Amino acid sequence: MAVVCSKADWFVSSCSTSLVAVNLKQSREPFVFDCAKAETKPKEADGDSKSAGEGSEEKDSGSDRILAFAVSASGKHAALTDDHKRLVLFCTEPSWQCISTRWVVRRCTSLVFTQAEDEVFVADKSGDVYSFSVLEPQKPGELKLGHLSMLLDVTLSPDDKYIITADRDEKIRVSFRRSPYNIQAFCLEHREFVSALLVPAGHPDWLLSGSGDGTMKVWHYESGRRLHSVDLRQLTLDSENTDTEKRFAVSRIISSPDGKHIAVQCERLPSVQLFVVDSGTEGCLSPAETLALPHAPWDMTFDSQKQLWVLLETEDVNVLLYQYSEQHWKLCDSETPELRRVTEVLQAQWNIFKGSVGLESPFKHLFKVNFDNMASYLQKKQERLEQESRKRAAAAANGSKPNKRSKTESSTVPQNTS
Repeated sequence: MAVVCSKADWFVSSCSTSLVAVNLKQSREPFVFDCAKAETKPKEADGDSKSAGEGSEEKDSGSDRILAFAVSASGKHAALTDDHKRLVLFCTEPSWQCISTRWVVRRCTSLVFTQAEDEVFVADKSGDVYSFSVLEPQKPGELKLGHLSMLLDVTLSPDDKYIITADRDEKIRVSFRRSPYNIQAFCLEHREFVSALLVPAGHPDWLLSGSGDGTMKVWHYESGRRLHSVDLRQLTLDSENTDTEKRFAVSRIISSPDGKHIAVQCERLPSVQLFVVDSGTEGCLSPAETLALPHAPWDMTFDSQKQLWVLLETEDVNVLLYQYSEQHWKLCDSETPELRRVTEVLQAQWNIFKGSVGLESPFKHLFKVNFDNMASYLQKKQERLEQESRKRAAAAANGSKPNKRSKTESSTVPQNTS
């Protein structure tokens, strides 16, 4: 699937093996990075990895598909990881340039830069988090913490004091960044895997989390206390007139730069749910609008001008732009300069995106599978009772008494051979 992010003057998207960056303010050539042409892992480095216990995955078993990317708060740095376990670091000023390629231990699921932009944290599928230096771009990563299950997202508090991780087993952990073995709190009310985390702008003590249980929750993460919960099935599915028993995951939660608006995207649903942050209330979000889309979105992002960008799975209309005006979100004209610039670049690079159209959800295999053993037992018991009832009826019709002893019992009775 495709992912987007907007920081400073850049609109950045990744899909398949490529990352594409478009400048929103200037007519400049887009930056395109193809992982298929990236640096390959030296044999001696591969040997070192195996000696360090990193060789459980075959070197050539992966593709060059981008798994995650992130852009720093200032927009001066970006990083991506791919299926070949590369971690590629970029600087974006004065122009985009790859400054290092390092190697992670396991395939990754999420990246985040510190606010100071001196480190990038990498969460992987085995449940570990590593930190990589930005100031020393060739320095190997350092293991910081670990979970017992796959990590799906990682974020940091705005003051870089806490590192917050979410895993497949419904847990959100808040740890001290400088000493991650010290756990500050857990946030433990989701019923399925936790798929999205966000510390919203303007509310540095809040944490928003989305899950495969179809809910979004607001936490005071330092204490682990839940402040508010929203059942998105009641908002999104009812507006779509679809089955309310349908399972889906929250795939993205984003905040406008001023912290007044929250946008939530759910997998496979052709809509975006918007909330307004209630001033003067503790962690309360009020549903504002549901943006109906022509197709299910790949991803979405807010830019520095508080505009909402939505990336779609179609070539003709591949991106939509919304502005907040007169208490409503309104679709921008297609001739808006920045929208036209992004649309033209994405259409020119559509061969990067077309292979990801219609792919199954990455969350499909993460849902719990329930086995109803009691229903199976009761069904077999009913069948057994019905079979015995038929035998009795047949015996009564023949005028003989039914033999209550089973074959097993008969076979164990001693026979008189005299």
